[in-house]
Amino acid sequence: MAVSSPATTVPPRPRASAAPAKRRRRKVDWRAVGAFTVLTAPVVIGLGVFKYVAIAWSFLLSFNDARGTISLGHWIGFDNYAFLLGDSAFRDSLLVIALFTVFIVPVTFVASLALAVLVNAIRRGRAFFRTVFLIPGAVSYVVAALVWKMALFNGLPSGVANVIGGLFGADPVPWLSETSPPVYWVAVVTLRLWLQVGLYMILFLAGLQAISPSLYEAGELDGTTKWQAFRYITLPQLRNTSVAVLLLILIAAFQAFDEFYNLFGTGLSGTATAPVKPPLVYLYDSALGDQNYGVGSAGAFLLTLIIVVITLLQGKFVGFGKKD
Repeated sequence: MAVSSPATTVPPRPRASAAPAKRRRRKVDWRAVGAFTVLTAPVVIGLGVFKYVAIAWSFLLSFNDARGTISLGHWIGFDNYAFLLGDSAFRDSLLVIALFTVFIVPVTFVASLALAVLVNAIRRGRAFFRTVFLIPGAVSYVVAALVWKMALFNGLPSGVANVIGGLFGADPVPWLSETSPPVYWVAVVTLRLWLQVGLYMILFLAGLQAISPSLYEAGELDGTTKWQAFRYITLPQLRNTSVAVLLLILIAAFQAFDEFYNLFGTGLSGTATAPVKPPLVYLYDSALGDQNYGVGSAGAFLLTLIIVVITLLQGKFVGFGKKD
């Protein structure tokens, strides 16, 4: 005799509403909109007028003969650009900044990474050393350059650099005016390193602390040495951080101005007696010294174009923005 299975009860389906539910329209809080507009309008207007309008006006000035005036009127096309490319002083400034960049970028990168690794290995007092190395990054370039010029490398026998050299039997050296050999580079390079290494060390330190400890533990089980762990674990994990730091150091190197101007500037004569001039110092002298705002504007856009091209090439070479 077949046993009939009990009938399963199917729950009733909810009735679909005949008309779709109307979305509730949120009321606009015009008081909040007004407050937001009042608070942001000064910033937006100031940014637009003093930055973007100024950039556009400077671009137009680069095609004008603007000597002693910032008004448009005498259109000369690409003559300012041709003058700069044909000026040996401007080409020399590009060579100076290229040599400076080739040296300072890898040195800053290696020094920042080495400090980050050392600080990250410290178990106690890590915050103290992190703060100590970061403090120079908050110091004004002008203030630091004046300290380097007037105390450390002033060329006097009582200067700090000459006192240290005297301990080893060296004679006093006029650091900022000696061109054979060009020892002024010691002052420029040490100033740049002191100001920037701590900042990039913090970026590397953040990248190091984001690496999972399990990777190092697995490496220890496989018998890897410290160098092998650094090469095959730390460096690959720091790829994105390393690319970003390289781009920042490169752009900052091409924008070098404060250390050169304040180290080699001599009061009213400006940088006339400076042994080297990077492009920004050259353009500063052209625009504010010679009052040739057309040439100064053209040089600014030429330098911007060079920075953009080199940055794009570097980003393509190291794979910036690509997925692992």
